[in-house]
Amino acid sequence: MSRPTVLLIGDLAHTNKEWEALSSKYTLLEFRKGTRDQFLENCRNGTYAAVRGCYRSNVSTAITGPFDKELVAALPESWKFIAHNGAGYDNIDVDACSARKIAVSSTPVAVDDATADTGILLLLGALRYAHEPLVALREGRWKGNLRLGHDPRGKTLGILGMGGIGRAMAHRACSFGMEIIYHNRRRLDPSLEKGAKYVSFDELLAQSDVLSLNLALNAKTRHIISAPELARTKKGVVVVNTARGALINEADLVDALESGQVSAVGLDVFENEPEIHPGLVKNDRAFLLPHLGTSTYETQRDMELLVLKNLQAAVDEGKMITLVGEQKGLDWVPKEANP
Repeated sequence: MSRPTVLLIGDLAHTNKEWEALSSKYTLLEFRKGTRDQFLENCRNGTYAAVRGCYRSNVSTAITGPFDKELVAALPESWKFIAHNGAGYDNIDVDACSARKIAVSSTPVAVDDATADTGILLLLGALRYAHEPLVALREGRWKGNLRLGHDPRGKTLGILGMGGIGRAMAHRACSFGMEIIYHNRRRLDPSLEKGAKYVSFDELLAQSDVLSLNLALNAKTRHIISAPELARTKKGVVVVNTARGALINEADLVDALESGQVSAVGLDVFENEPEIHPGLVKNDRAFLLPHLGTSTYETQRDMELLVLKNLQAAVDEGKMITLVGEQKGLDWVPKEANP
């Protein structure tokens, strides 16, 4: 009986030895560099005819382009699993994968702490209007045109998307004396709320002193925060986003920031990154980071290891550890594996 074939798309930073060790039970193929056209040709000419599953990442999108309907349709019949490195997977057409009965996993648990840490950094930086004094210090202007900031204590943090990252954010914010409210498609089990209060979307907008976006980007959530929603927020709200930039209409956010409806923003992600709206760049009430949410050695290694575990569980057991939410409950999907 021939050994299963698996494919690595893109590079590995921290787990090359672990990948190479899989050669003891799999035939390993690699597409670390190349173009979308070359990848599609490999799909069509039989190079990947035996592939059961692949490791791919948000970074590898620069090589193959998104796993959209065209690319998914080109995958050979043998291809049943996509083990993706990233909590976000908006560059994978999950519906197209489901139509082909191709299971998709992501890395939600591994990113929770690092992303929540970044969220708290942005929250504090925005509340304290930290951008201007940081720039002024390096320019020899000491504190510069310092604005008086605000304490987190006693403020209401509204979390849109109370998954693993949202709950980790809530846990940290409680240490600063913040009250936590949240909105999900459905209420959490009370055992997971840890004192957080479930509210409607409109209540979240109206009651939050700080609004944190911690949800996935998809067709339904794109621009979930735009001018109409910003108009319904509390005057002077602070907006924090560590999830995906396109959850917010960036031009509308700039308008709200300039009008004072939004007092400050803390952003790690942007609608068209690496391009950033010039209205954000020039505004001294915008505390900005260049998508650093998971940029720690520990987290990135954990993410890579989780992808490899998903790939092995899929190929060896027909199971996945962290199947994406859109596929949970479908009658054909792999069973859930233990981490």
